[in-house]
Amino acid sequence: MLTTILAAAPAGTQQYGLVQALEEGGPISWATFAILVLMLVVSLYILFTKLFEQQKIRNQAKRVQQSFWASNSLREGAAKLEKNSAYRQIVDDGLAAQDQHTKLTDPVEAHDWLHGSLARSEASINSQLNAGLAFLGTVGATAPFIGLFGTVVGIYRALIAIGASGQASIDKVAGPVGEALIMTALGLVVAVPAVLSYNWLQRRNKSIQEDLSSFSNDVLGFLASNGAVKPNYRNAGATATASSGGTAAAKAPARATSASTTMGATGANPTQS
Repeated sequence: MLTTILAAAPAGTQQYGLVQALEEGGPISWATFAILVLMLVVSLYILFTKLFEQQKIRNQAKRVQQSFWASNSLREGAAKLEKNSAYRQIVDDGLAAQDQHTKLTDPVEAHDWLHGSLARSEASINSQLNAGLAFLGTVGATAPFIGLFGTVVGIYRALIAIGASGQASIDKVAGPVGEALIMTALGLVVAVPAVLSYNWLQRRNKSIQEDLSSFSNDVLGFLASNGAVKPNYRNAGATATASSGGTAAAKAPARATSASTTMGATGANPTQS
């Protein structure tokens, strides 16, 4: 596609284009072009795979609100979640930490032990979510300069050829120099989508991480209170009542006020507010 766009030229100038620019620059220009194309392909791959991964976790969050907390125990609720999912990992790690606490020979507050285990689980998931984003940031920062390097090499070779021929008229200079500038355009074509993708994915990751942190806090409250404290999600329409005036309306799923917990740094069990 890039070749088709950049090679397009007005009538009478078909002798100039991307291929001619690469030939004018020689092996260095070809290598620069290959690097930019590779950067673009990998950036698009990361963009689409991350979007798929993020949407999968968002769908899992909806299922957690709909069915997970309606279960009688965390193990029963975990069975309703997909295996190897982010929310299933947090629940499994929390249950494993609870089982391990009874085996500790050195006394450690259950709250602190569970909190640390769930925090490690969150950090592991966040690390997976951010995997590949550093590459997008690197591409966005370096691609314009790589394209500029190809332009400098192309112009240098074009000027050498013009000097050797002894002809410096505008028709002899414009073509080779213009072709060399194509490399700068290629760098921008690669860099701009990478920067936009990086910022967009980062914003979506932040939203997902906030949801995971909230869920982890709810799991901690459930474990630390032996199931006495858990959030109460209301399904949309569950509280709607029929009336002749039609004034009652269901609100979006909301957290009940009784679900809030107080987690002190002293290791005390959460209390129901």
